[in-house]
Amino acid sequence: MLISQFNKYRVMWILLFFDLPTATKTDTKNYRKFVKHLEADGFSRFQWSVFLRHCPSMDNASVHIRRAESKLPPKGHVCIMHLTDKQFSMSKVFFSGKKEKTKAPTQQLELF
Repeated sequence: MLISQFNKYRVMWILLFFDLPTATKTDTKNYRKFVKHLEADGFSRFQWSVFLRHCPSMDNASVHIRRAESKLPPKGHVCIMHLTDKQFSMSKVFFSGKKEKTKAPTQQLELF
């Protein structure tokens, strides 16, 4: 039996949480630079300081995790977590006390 390349146990989600200082102009500049890097690398804002990215495999997720690590700001707290698509699908999202459907991932192009 051939296992699909895109099954719910191979597809990964990267969740990146951060708490960065913005007390000085330099801190704010570092914060904006980090957020712009995440957005340029295909991360989407999930909450104010939470970004996520859909990846077709753990190998691909590792690439994006290393990219984020290479751009960490000098100050602050950053946590990077990865989950399988199956684990992420079990999350419950609420907006203003009402349950909200988890948004489908944006289309990602993969070049070989």
